[in-house]
Amino acid sequence: MRTSVHKELKTEIKNYINHADDRMLKLIHAIIEADQDWWDEISIEEKQSVEKGAAQLKEGKGIPHREVQKKFNQWLTK
Repeated sequence: MRTSVHKELKTEIKNYINHADDRMLKLIHAIIEADQDWWDEISIEEKQSVEKGAAQLKEGKGIPHREVQKKFNQWLTK
């Protein structure tokens, strides 16, 4: 990541945290906790699935996040 983009992203994240309500802080905390050592916690099958998905993305076979959101938007909205 370029340094200027990296600094900009850090500033934006800090602003989110500084203005976050309790719910948002809990979500941010959960993301950080979930990211720690998760690879060691998942099964061999799950690791193989992640690796397969990464290989498919490299081959251009992935589905963009926005397309998935459109398809499943009815379940994501309250």
